Amino acid sequence: MIEIKNLSKSYLGKRALENVDLRLPRGEIVGLFGENGAGKTTLMKCILGLLPFDGEILLDGSPVSRRNIASLSFATSEHSFFPNLTPLAHKEFCKEHFPKFSEKRFKGLMDFFELPLKKPLRSFSTGQKNQFEVIMALCQGADYILMDEPFAGNDLFNREDFYKVLLGILEPNETVLLSTHLIEEVSGFIGRAVLIRKGKIIGDVSMMDLEESGRDLVGYIKETYHYRADRVSRALNELTDTEE
Repeated sequence: MIEIKNLSKSYLGKRALENVDLRLPRGEIVGLFGENGAGKTTLMKCILGLLPFDGEILLDGSPVSRRNIASLSFATSEHSFFPNLTPLAHKEFCKEHFPKFSEKRFKGLMDFFELPLKKPLRSFSTGQKNQFEVIMALCQGADYILMDEPFAGNDLFNREDFYKVLLGILEPNETVLLSTHLIEEVSGFIGRAVLIRKGKIIGDVSMMDLEESGRDLVGYIKETYHYRADRVSRALNELTDTEE
């Protein structure tokens, strides 16, 4: 389990996360939702130990350190691979550093995405680079897989097929924390939704509870965010009045 207790993070005096408490048990697929700048990426980077923070983050009862960092993997649209290396070279590199690296999963996902094995990653398209980033995160052998907008640059059919494949390959002890704006697409894929706004957790609900209450994920998010349905019409009216 990942346990986040009273987590706060500031940049140049501006609060990015404030008193965040969150638990991520093994075996869950959790969607992390929020507007741009809400704190999603900052939260993930704190979990990974990439940023200093106030509070406490425990990984299976222990602070994140070199001893247990291999239990975490990260797929980011900022990319964490070496652009001059080929996928095959990355595979060999990761096999040396991650004893649990799954060569079978690597081969299956590379075949699924139809990615070339012997071309340097700098020659890949943006969508292909993001696909490879996800592949490496899934093959590392980590128990907790963090994904930050991993599907950027991918078409609808690739994304839909990938959700199905991911559900089919995940082991019972693997946990996924997925940050994305593709709310409707992932609503049938995740088991739980966590909402963050201005650095604070404002919602945390299981998809089963939503279904039993007759609500959908988009409606829940709009309700929790106090979304104003007249926002667009009010803005257009103000713009029209200004122009006149």
